[in-house]
Amino acid sequence: MNELSEVVVAFLAAPRGTEQVELTSPWQAVADRGGTPRLVSTKPGKIRAFHHLDRADAFPVDAVAADTSAADFDALVLPGGVANPDFLRTDRHAVDFVSGFFARGKPVAVICHGPWTLIEADAVRGRTLTSWPSLRTDLVNAGATWVDREVVVCVDGPNTLVSSRRPNDLPAFERALVDAFAGRPAAG
Repeated sequence: MNELSEVVVAFLAAPRGTEQVELTSPWQAVADRGGTPRLVSTKPGKIRAFHHLDRADAFPVDAVAADTSAADFDALVLPGGVANPDFLRTDRHAVDFVSGFFARGKPVAVICHGPWTLIEADAVRGRTLTSWPSLRTDLVNAGATWVDREVVVCVDGPNTLVSSRRPNDLPAFERALVDAFAGRPAAG
């Protein structure tokens, strides 16, 4: 299946704290459908992923947020983990990188705690999305409509925004992000 051939997808992750399965499972879904996943971080070298609070594998960084932009990619995935988006939202280059996808109308997929970075980029106002339940108040206060569903595809904005709650929702999240990145209309 080459639904995503010639589609280059940025996966933005902090140097530490990304929930590994929320990085590796969507990454594999993109690659399995002919897309090219690329790991972007705030520093060169490697990132260290986690299985919740336990150290997991390290992954090589392909590009640094300060040295690249949304113009270099066709879509963006923001994996979760509590520490990952908390770090990213305090890094100006990471926030600018994310903002660029919304400014250019490119699809973005976010899971778990990932929407914290979207809040900092002021990209959730007027949008409907889901997340890890503890982000509900943060998202509502930032102007979003929060719903408790395994995946939400929001097209009420400058781009398609795919969101999901947790690792158990990954199959639905991956189907929705592949459709969005392939340019197919949202189901529903």
